Amino acid sequence: QVQLVESGGGWVQPGGSLRLSCAASRSIVIVSIYAMGWYRQAPGKQRELIARIANSGTTRYADSVKCRFTISRDNAKNTVYLRMNSLKPEDTAVYYCNLDPPQSGYWGQGTQVTVSS
Repeated sequence: QVQLVESGGGWVQPGGSLRLSCAASRSIVIVSIYAMGWYRQAPGKQRELIARIANSGTTRYADSVKCRFTISRDNAKNTVYLRMNSLKPEDTAVYYCNLDPPQSGYWGQGTQVTVSS
């Protein structure tokens, strides 16, 4: 049973924007209660946490995406978003959402983001 479903990825040129969505199964995860995070895994690298939103709404970002990415959530839709602006080739990765800290059984398929010209 997939708990979290990511979508919105694709190919974009450097400097472009994308918005990723993470739809959570309300029977398992209520995004307003838990701290939620967006993670990414680039080829040959470990998965890393890049953005986090606490149940209070406080956000935190990795230095590599600060001021370019924005995490948000829609409690009514039980969905977490990641708005990505000024994308760079080094942002190319598979993007996942999960709780923070992540729960091993909640990883979804992720959504591929490719930034290239």
